[in-house]
Amino acid sequence: MSRRVTMEETCTAVETFRRDTLTPLEAPPDLSVEEQLEIYRKMRLIREFDGSVKGLWKQNLIYGLAHSYICAEAIGVGACAALKPGDLITSTHRGHGHTIAKGGDPKRMMAELMGKAAGYCGGKGGSMHIAAVDMGMLGATGIVGSAMPIAVGAALTAKTLHQDNVTVCFHGDGATNQGVWHESINLAAAWHLPVIFLCENNQWAISLPYDQAVNNPEVADRAKGYGIPGVSVDGFNPFAVYTAVRDAAERARRGEGPTLIEAKFYRYVGHFVADDERYRDTACNVLWEQFDPLTRMATYLVESGIASEAWITEAGEAAEAIVAEAIEFAKAAPEPEPETLYTDMYSPGFMKAQGIEL
Repeated sequence: MSRRVTMEETCTAVETFRRDTLTPLEAPPDLSVEEQLEIYRKMRLIREFDGSVKGLWKQNLIYGLAHSYICAEAIGVGACAALKPGDLITSTHRGHGHTIAKGGDPKRMMAELMGKAAGYCGGKGGSMHIAAVDMGMLGATGIVGSAMPIAVGAALTAKTLHQDNVTVCFHGDGATNQGVWHESINLAAAWHLPVIFLCENNQWAISLPYDQAVNNPEVADRAKGYGIPGVSVDGFNPFAVYTAVRDAAERARRGEGPTLIEAKFYRYVGHFVADDERYRDTACNVLWEQFDPLTRMATYLVESGIASEAWITEAGEAAEAIVAEAIEFAKAAPEPEPETLYTDMYSPGFMKAQGIEL
């Protein structure tokens, strides 16, 4: 049975993370100054975008539920910075950050969250089901672990057609206990498919601490069972994630098969917009915020002489302006027309068989 996590337990976890996982920010030689600045810009944009969602949900402007990517920005942005334009990603119920990291348009994303026709899925996907296939974002999903076989299928397509692209499958620690997780990795390993399984281990499966759900909480260790590399990195460090994904992508393009990457961090916000966090002492979250990826990245840029304090401020203001514009765009966008109810929902053949005209 899950129990409320105490401050004492959190202090121990924080010190363990600091000792075993935390790594200093140091950009690899292959990342230019402009690329480093772009990493911060995207991370800041994700923070601003998801920071606005809960308030919009409270105003009934966003329907259904929404799950924040706040505190995970370094993972999505670091990973996508290591990809080529033709590479693909699959996402989770926290798809806002992945979409922005892959180059998504905040206006179309916000319109999708508000159920508007201008959204990426015509307003039919909402927060948990954003897809932008034309830019390589194969879709977010609210079913834990369900993106695993989609990523494997995309990788199989690439191998069959002799394409040079790889697929990154973002998933959470909760997905690692789903049967489809094991089946997908086993098949990808057996067929040497160009796919990277990137576990965003935020240490919580809704209200259950990950170490209470497994006997061995080291996700990367599981790679041994499939004969593939398993890598564990600091998920608050975009450069650590970038390096791991870059190396895994190079390996995949050489035909050497998949890699399992575990990016460790901590979800110091609620699981979703209505989460009261009764399962933990919320004062614990402050201890983890000392590792905040935005703060760490800003400090690194300033201390290394790459950016000034003024540039950091301007980047934040620019992100705020982009999100504000996206919100106004979404508010003004039209609702989907009733006749588009079935458009893109089912195949034309199925619709014809049901006697429904598109």
